[in-house]
Amino acid sequence: MASDYDVLIVGGGLAGMTAGMYAARHGLRTGIIERMMGGASIINVEKVENFPGFSEGIMGADLAAMTQEQAMTSGAEFVMGEVSGISTSGDYRIVSADSGDLQAKTVIVAAGSTLRLLGIPGEDEFTGRGVSQCATCDGPLYSGEVVGVVGGGDSATDEALVLAQYADRVLLFHRRDELRAQRELVDRVLAEPKIEVVWSTVIEEVLGENTVSGVSTTNMATGEKGARELSGLFVYVGLAPNGNIVDGLLETDGGDHIPVNISMETALPGVYAVGDIRQHSSSQLVSAAGDGATAAIAAFRYISGRSWD
Repeated sequence: MASDYDVLIVGGGLAGMTAGMYAARHGLRTGIIERMMGGASIINVEKVENFPGFSEGIMGADLAAMTQEQAMTSGAEFVMGEVSGISTSGDYRIVSADSGDLQAKTVIVAAGSTLRLLGIPGEDEFTGRGVSQCATCDGPLYSGEVVGVVGGGDSATDEALVLAQYADRVLLFHRRDELRAQRELVDRVLAEPKIEVVWSTVIEEVLGENTVSGVSTTNMATGEKGARELSGLFVYVGLAPNGNIVDGLLETDGGDHIPVNISMETALPGVYAVGDIRQHSSSQLVSAAGDGATAAIAAFRYISGRSWD
């Protein structure tokens, strides 16, 4: 086997890096496997305002870098690679990655989630040519333009506020008549003169030739069809957990989340799930960090309570 670990963590987001820090501080040989840089999706968040300890907020990239440094200082090793699956070999767990197989006594699955798409005509065609899921990355491209945002939760409202710094107008399309985001974000969106909330409306198709030029819409309350001109569309309609990482190893629920108990233990001893991928997650950074700490401590107790060859 390429290498032996006490704990292997699949995913280097905040949950995974926190798990790595706690596991390493407990004296366990700890590896964190991540296909991108540490922090995963939070590196694209312009400002995190609800993480304890940062009263003025902190850039997602800065929070990611600080947490990665803390995990590495504690003794966790970062392994670049993309994981294709997890299996068992006796008492050990095997993580298969493009860099080879790694063996560990325990595995913490922190594979996170992927932003959902609408699944409508034109969406795939114009991805990268007007359709985006990163306002921080692409917002500056739309200076003085009209852009659209789809969704009604924290991500959609937060990204609409980011886009309002660049665009002339931001159309926030929501299928309901009330936003589901935190009250503070809702209040800021409604108070921002550049943002127009388009209530009870779904987007049916992304329109354009070489780039996005608009969208066709349907009003959910009246059934009225319409169209709006815009230069870009940012989609934030929920998260799809990356549950396929445990295919053949664990059962997931109807939404691809992994069931766990209060200690983040899955149905398979020595395997834990944390963050967005575990069942009933709140999908918040602070709870993801707590999940990681809980799983690492549970893994330490599991390892300490067994005899190993």
